[in-house]
Amino acid sequence: MNQTFEEWDELNNDFKQLEIDNKTYIQHLDQLTNLQKKCQSHLTHQRYRLDIIQRTLKELEKTKDKEKHKEDEEKIKELESNILKRKAQLHEVEQTLPKPNGIYLKIILGNVNVSILNKEEKFKYKDEYEKFKLILSIIGIVMAVLNYSVRFRPLELSYIFLLVWYYCTLTIRESILKVNGSRIKGWWRLHHFLSTVAAGILLIWPDNEAWAMFRNQFMIFNMYISLVQYLQFRYQRGALYRLKALGERHNMDITIEGFHSWMWRGLSFLLPFLFFGYIFQLYNAYSLYKLSVTTETTWHVSRPNSYFNLFQVYSVVMKFVSSILSFNRY
Repeated sequence: MNQTFEEWDELNNDFKQLEIDNKTYIQHLDQLTNLQKKCQSHLTHQRYRLDIIQRTLKELEKTKDKEKHKEDEEKIKELESNILKRKAQLHEVEQTLPKPNGIYLKIILGNVNVSILNKEEKFKYKDEYEKFKLILSIIGIVMAVLNYSVRFRPLELSYIFLLVWYYCTLTIRESILKVNGSRIKGWWRLHHFLSTVAAGILLIWPDNEAWAMFRNQFMIFNMYISLVQYLQFRYQRGALYRLKALGERHNMDITIEGFHSWMWRGLSFLLPFLFFGYIFQLYNAYSLYKLSVTTETTWHVSRPNSYFNLFQVYSVVMKFVSSILSFNRY
């Protein structure tokens, strides 16, 4: 019995220390919040003053009296170089401070702070995003094979619902990555928004004759796309790791579908697979169009047809343009 009371007394002493540590922790949190506000204020002020200086320099360049400013030309060039360096420094400072959520995250999550201030935690979150895509690609292959082999409506709906959830989750995760410094392109995120809508339409497509004629082709397409995504993930991850080590890619860059300029370094063997995927998308659009004009169908046929056409043109054009614009770097 005495031992029990002694343990209670010892526990009380531990709790007192916990209260002291917690009080210190809360004080530091308050200090951190105040420091963050100060840094954000300084950051805004720095950028405001830099804009004024840059506008002044532009006005000097427009002035006709070039001889008057000729002796200051070297100083102006040095100042412009320093301004660029300062902007880069301010960007680095900004990455350590909380950022406001975008419109999409505000709608989904409200004003919850999703900024990750620790670099290690940022990379960890990015890696979790990559693993999420890899795992879902494998699950997608398995479920597509099962649906191709067995005609069972609940299994079909489960798979299509998985696609809706997958693309919806991707849009949220990518928006969080964007807030935390990832250079995800806007067109890439828009592609996933459109994919979510297309998957949603497929989910409510009734089990009619048109669906029966299209489902096997759709399952084969998803098997192929999931397999290509898996291959891309495995090889892109290695290529990105090498380029990041050489300082040629950003640490928060992600693996993405499609072909991009930096992939010319050792990944060109993926090109035939990717272009066949684009052709497959066109074939899906053609098949849906054919169904819409040859059979009695609901609007669920014409809408995916439009989306497949849109995905094809949008994906090819944007990925081609982005590759060409930065190809000269390689």
